[in-house]
Amino acid sequence: MLVRSEFFTEADGEPVAVENAGGKGEVLLVCEHASPRMPERYGDLGLSEEALNSHIAWDPGAFAVARLMSKSLDATLIYQRFSRLIYDCNRPPESPAAIRDVSEIFRIPGNENLSEAERSRRTTALYMPFHGRIREEIAARRARGQGTVFVTIHSFTPVYFGRERPVEIGILHDADSRLADRMLRAASDTRLYRVERNEPYGPADGVTHTLEAHALPAGLLNVMIEIRNDLIADETGQGVAADFLTGLLRESLADVQG
Repeated sequence: MLVRSEFFTEADGEPVAVENAGGKGEVLLVCEHASPRMPERYGDLGLSEEALNSHIAWDPGAFAVARLMSKSLDATLIYQRFSRLIYDCNRPPESPAAIRDVSEIFRIPGNENLSEAERSRRTTALYMPFHGRIREEIAARRARGQGTVFVTIHSFTPVYFGRERPVEIGILHDADSRLADRMLRAASDTRLYRVERNEPYGPADGVTHTLEAHALPAGLLNVMIEIRNDLIADETGQGVAADFLTGLLRESLADVQG
């Protein structure tokens, strides 16, 4: 409650939320960039409405896909309720990318020249509860003998710095590629999407922090999924992507268990 009183209003609510908390499936879904919402105290950070609803503020469509996958897989879903412009929960506190003052072509006035105290305040209010909730969930599952396959869901813009991105779904991994290898093999003959490994980002870009923080130390099967956001801009596209990825995960996990 201390964090709320100093950072969030009652209208804001909590920074992290969980859906299907009692899910029996082995997959644990995480969505770090689920929302463009700003805490009341930060207003619009000096940005236009267009910028605040663009990919710099969140991962459009990713949460919708994650929710559909959660239902199909009976998977618990943990997600961040506020914009990554306040704090990007897929970056550690020491990373300059945790709180950006420029994102792609957008200058972010409300993030310029932040004091160390302000950076620490945001870390405490957003990053720590989010990752703390993930740790709690993994520990609770372990205690009750429930396996965990760790899957994070993201989306990416089809054009970045003026360059088109032909990849449609990226299967990303860090040092542990066990699940990613199987998913890529299972997707190798699909005509539905162009699926590639570690695209449009990879570990060298610093995007696998959540996997590194939770899955790798515990030896959990894990993968980060990136979906081009123009393909999941409406309910139809979201449903198709969720069905495809759910099927890919099921086939790949059956391969592991076999």
